[in-house]
Amino acid sequence: MFRELHPNIRARILIQFLSKIIGSMIFPFLAIYFTMEINSSVAGVLLLINVFVQFVAGIYGGHLADVIGRRKLMITGEVLKVFAFLGMVLCNSPFFHSPWITFAMLLIIGVAQGLVNPAGEAMLIDVSTPENRAFMYSISYWANNLSMLIGIMVGGWFFVDYLFPLLVALLIMSFVTAWLTIILISETLELKVVPEKGSYGLLEMFKSYGQVLHDYRFLLYTIGGIAVMSIEYQRGNYISVRLAEDFQHFLVNFGPLGEVNLNGVQIVSVLTAVNTLFIVLFTVPIARWVTKRAQQPIMYVGFSLFAIGFAVCAFANSLIVLLIATAVLSIGELLYVPTRQTILATIVDNNKRGAYMAFNGIIFQIGKMIGSVSLVFAPFIGKYGMGIFTIALGIVAIGFSAVALKSGLEKVWIK
Repeated sequence: MFRELHPNIRARILIQFLSKIIGSMIFPFLAIYFTMEINSSVAGVLLLINVFVQFVAGIYGGHLADVIGRRKLMITGEVLKVFAFLGMVLCNSPFFHSPWITFAMLLIIGVAQGLVNPAGEAMLIDVSTPENRAFMYSISYWANNLSMLIGIMVGGWFFVDYLFPLLVALLIMSFVTAWLTIILISETLELKVVPEKGSYGLLEMFKSYGQVLHDYRFLLYTIGGIAVMSIEYQRGNYISVRLAEDFQHFLVNFGPLGEVNLNGVQIVSVLTAVNTLFIVLFTVPIARWVTKRAQQPIMYVGFSLFAIGFAVCAFANSLIVLLIATAVLSIGELLYVPTRQTILATIVDNNKRGAYMAFNGIIFQIGKMIGSVSLVFAPFIGKYGMGIFTIALGIVAIGFSAVALKSGLEKVWIK
């Protein structure tokens, strides 16, 4: 089925795979970099600023994608990344060192990502069909997880001692991805009229997003997405802290192979590895099964399994139970990710795909915030209360998505 996908889709998946392998060797560890170079408090502020800049750039980039086209924006973003990575190489070389210039380059990369991502997401919708979108999103999700797994594993070993060679590799890869974008990606936006000069301005952007904000179905669907993302970000917040506190020394008996003493942080790593392994191994068969079936019920089952798995992880103190719960939430993730994206592609306005996909990015930002805030109230409601809270988020995800899709059901009930 992969060969049957549009050439733009195959190219986009390849480009993302290559860029994320190298990017995952560096970006997840930037908090460590800025903490070592400056201090932890400043590092947190700098990374928060970067997230905000990328979000704002994504909002503007989503508008531009609907005005000037997908390809131009994607090429502009990729070229910006080449210059930014070159700057990072130069200011982290054996001859010159500056964490502040590194941060400035990081902001440029954030702007570039804000331009590329909404345009890329809109382009995928342009060239896909309702019948192959579930498979397309599943393969894209598989490629992203595999590239991140490889990148994080390599970066964990080499980031601290071999940062400069990693940055050089990232620069080379950015040249490759920019070149691939130029030669492989074709324009998919059919401009019916030549955009006027004012179309690029902030006023037109606000008008564009005003239309998005008046689309109640999309807003309700977005709230459902925020709820499920809030569950996802429990892993790196409450669940990680809870396991670190409850599992100071956990002895695992492997029989003839001996015993291994694990702490909570190591258990989190094991559970994350199991989750990623499930994604890598079972994406393709599940994607084939999901394709051409009714998307909504599969999505709701996925939400349910995802919430139940994380709810159990919120209070369980048995490694076997935690592993089973991780398998359950992984299956849920494999079911809901492609189906939710497929339905999302169906309900957005075809003339404002860039803006809609950019606005959809808030589910990750607000999900992260709710995940972080859960650390504040978790001590008051306890681990079982957090389990109930996680189930409640799953119910919210199902409820708001169902209400959003209640009207115009024939458009999203793909068979």
